[in-house]
Amino acid sequence: MRRSDREVTKLDEIVRIMEKCDVCRLAFRGEDYPYILPLNFGLSFENDRVILYFHGADKGKKYELLARDDRVSFEMDCARRLVVEPGKSSCACTMEYESVIGKGRLQIVPKEEKYEALCLLMKHYHIKDVSFQETVMAKTTVMKLAVEEVTGKICRKEQKGA
Repeated sequence: MRRSDREVTKLDEIVRIMEKCDVCRLAFRGEDYPYILPLNFGLSFENDRVILYFHGADKGKKYELLARDDRVSFEMDCARRLVVEPGKSSCACTMEYESVIGKGRLQIVPKEEKYEALCLLMKHYHIKDVSFQETVMAKTTVMKLAVEEVTGKICRKEQKGA
């Protein structure tokens, strides 16, 4: 990372950023270009490793690409805010943010694990005590990303006079 002063290295701090995010962008290995898809997500831990869960309809391009290569990259960000230095031109500005990027292997969750994974997704969005209709669950595919590498980055600026 070029800006090591902004790097977040502790896993608990990286997870704190992830918990604040509401969208995770998955990048698949496309045919000619990468294929990026914004998705809602949930997260958990297995053996001190972050696990991300996603859901979607049971058909689509992501599943075609996943069948060819299960390696994906991901990105999520939050706490974005434009900071303009008072008394300076609008070009004297920066963006505050917190972000996480990483990579891992994506797999389809077996039917027997689907309900628990969907509950984790809903929990991430602060919805508890949810029930899922069997007919809808049957048409829903749930994916699990075992994160192999992850890094975080934070940029905060003190805005004078704010």
